[in-house]
Amino acid sequence: MSANPQDIQPVPPFNEKNEEALDIGGGLPVIQFWAEKTLSPEGAKIWQTLFHHSACLSCSWGTGGQKGGFTDEEGEKLQRCMKSVEAISAEIKPGIKPHFFEQHSITELQQLSSMQADRLGRLSYPVILRAGSSHYERISWEEIYSIAEAGFRKAPERVASYSSGRSSNEAAFLLQLMMRAFGSNNLADCSDLCHAPSTFALQQMFGTKTSIVSLESLKKADCVVLAGANSAYNHPRLMNELIKLRDDRGGRVIVINPMMEIGLVKFGSPAFPVKSLIPGSEISSLYLQPIPGSDVAVFLGIQKALIEQGSVDRAFLDAHTENAEAVLEQASATSWETITSTCGVTQEELEAAATIIGTSKSVVFAWAMGLTQHENGVDNILSIANTALISGNIGREGTGVMPVRGHSNVQGFGSMGVTTQKLKEGLQESLEKLLGKPLSSVKGYDTRALIEAADQGKVDTLICLGGNLYGANPDSTQAKRAIAQIETVIYLATKPNIGHFNGLAQHNTIIIPVFNRFETPYRTTVESGNNFVRLNDPGKTHLKDADVILEIDFLTELAHRVHGSYPVEWRNLRDPKYVRQLIAEMVPGFSKMATIDDTREEFTIEGRIITEPKFPTPSGKAKMFSTPLPRLELPDRASFSVDDSIPSVVVAIMTGRSYSQHNTVVYKDGDKYRGMPHRNCILMHPTDAEKAGLKQHQRVTVQGNAGKLEQVELIYGAVRPGAAVMFYPEVNRIFSAKVETRSGTPAYKRVPAIVYAS
Repeated sequence: MSANPQDIQPVPPFNEKNEEALDIGGGLPVIQFWAEKTLSPEGAKIWQTLFHHSACLSCSWGTGGQKGGFTDEEGEKLQRCMKSVEAISAEIKPGIKPHFFEQHSITELQQLSSMQADRLGRLSYPVILRAGSSHYERISWEEIYSIAEAGFRKAPERVASYSSGRSSNEAAFLLQLMMRAFGSNNLADCSDLCHAPSTFALQQMFGTKTSIVSLESLKKADCVVLAGANSAYNHPRLMNELIKLRDDRGGRVIVINPMMEIGLVKFGSPAFPVKSLIPGSEISSLYLQPIPGSDVAVFLGIQKALIEQGSVDRAFLDAHTENAEAVLEQASATSWETITSTCGVTQEELEAAATIIGTSKSVVFAWAMGLTQHENGVDNILSIANTALISGNIGREGTGVMPVRGHSNVQGFGSMGVTTQKLKEGLQESLEKLLGKPLSSVKGYDTRALIEAADQGKVDTLICLGGNLYGANPDSTQAKRAIAQIETVIYLATKPNIGHFNGLAQHNTIIIPVFNRFETPYRTTVESGNNFVRLNDPGKTHLKDADVILEIDFLTELAHRVHGSYPVEWRNLRDPKYVRQLIAEMVPGFSKMATIDDTREEFTIEGRIITEPKFPTPSGKAKMFSTPLPRLELPDRASFSVDDSIPSVVVAIMTGRSYSQHNTVVYKDGDKYRGMPHRNCILMHPTDAEKAGLKQHQRVTVQGNAGKLEQVELIYGAVRPGAAVMFYPEVNRIFSAKVETRSGTPAYKRVPAIVYAS
């Protein structure tokens, strides 16, 4: 293939999708879904919620806030997607019946799948599972506070929290303040399992931990490099921006993904019913399929080609970066043979990518968990950012680096200080001034460290603000065993999940029902993945006679009982507007939070969007880092102890979500876009299967280093040879993942496993 930009590759080389897979992403199935949901008995409530002035419950690319339910931060209308409707539909289910838990034992509940647990309905009264009991039972609020207070009387290093992006900035701020006032830094968060490498790497390079690209700036790009992300499934609104980039601005999209996701080749968007919905819009201009985990080699190859093509912006590097020469030297000195053998992408393909980047005026580099969830996830992010700097695509409108986050307020939790990584200097100083003492210097437990510590009997009390700690972790057997060593576990949630039935404490497991975002009777705020703060209007719940509490009410009352009036009058913070005053004073970039209740003015956080080459680093320059090539050998058959006489093949499994799934919550069983009819499937390239004497639809065993799944249906798909795809969280039980040491993120996207006939 020539490196000429006219000779590009819109469909990847390993494109053998099976006969059940659809030909475009999005399209009429989305319209059919909307019709079924909005014309159903719950349709009126769905429409009411869609128009409510609150942020989308789904991904960080969602809409809402004060501009209205279908509107993004730039004021564009018709910006809703199927995932938001799925999330709303799940939240407006009836409450669980008063005698449900009396009628169903914990043994029965442990048999439920993620989808079955979600469909039980809304949690509408608090329950407890006591040691030795076979059933959850109702519990009074006074006993809840008594147990929780006793739990928080333990030594600070033995108390921990876990959280997700489902909640508000205000609840997040209170959680971390309560924990840090207590002297604990054990603030594990779901982001530890996904974008922590992005946070770490971007802080090292640019002095900021988030995207430096606003939606307004993205609209000025004429090229997007989208690596390790399946936005057609997980951030569908981003697809509208890619369609406009190609159709309206004549731009190009480079997709880097070991699997051909059909929605990244062609996507039918309901936002453009005439030109896009039915025929589908072309998305990828060049589609590369590297070996899972080899992204450093991919970007090193692109850097090498940029150098050879004379497309390095040396004036920019000299003026605005540090350590550029070492990075350029590494790219120049690494042979093409080494690069291509490591990543499995040809020199011609990498040169074509460099030609597109080098001839584009403004390039945005975007990525998701396909880059971060590796043993070298930080290096992957450093390498993509190096490429942006080498080509001069940082510090101008229409350029920059943009992690694409998957949960609607996961970034907000980090901004509020719910993190075990180093706090921003201004926030740490403000917290220490408020607390009247230095913060604890003991490194807190991130999510994987929390499980390891609990497994060693080092954790007594755990409070979970949303999320699914059990379901999200690799090695489900270890996660279940570890949580069972914790004396008291308190879950705050709107709906049941498999963690509530499998992540059970040693003595007391408490589930507390809370309001969701559009039901809360106070205004709250959340943060998008592009640093935009949205204000949610008050709402009203559909639950009748429910015994449900506000997260903020529970946190402030617990903090009052544990801390008294130190360092604040906790009970005075039950109205989130008073929490917002603290946030405005203490959190860098959030000064506008002080007046948001009066002005209703949503805002972009100060100091994060970079449109000129000045960086919030000590030198004012971006710091570049050399990135070592990974060693990606798969273990041999013998390491799995499978008999040599059994036909088998070793593959690198990439765990992923199905189309109709949000994090660990599953809304539908299969995935028609990939042609996977149910969740007990493995998607493989035909050559891998046939080399091992296996056939499509055959039932196989998939074995990792921590367990195995049996009677798995083998499905042929457009994934590169040597790789495979299985659904998370079900596949988590078979592997204990290697962990990226700088960020604590597990390697979900490269799981060695052996596949053999059942």
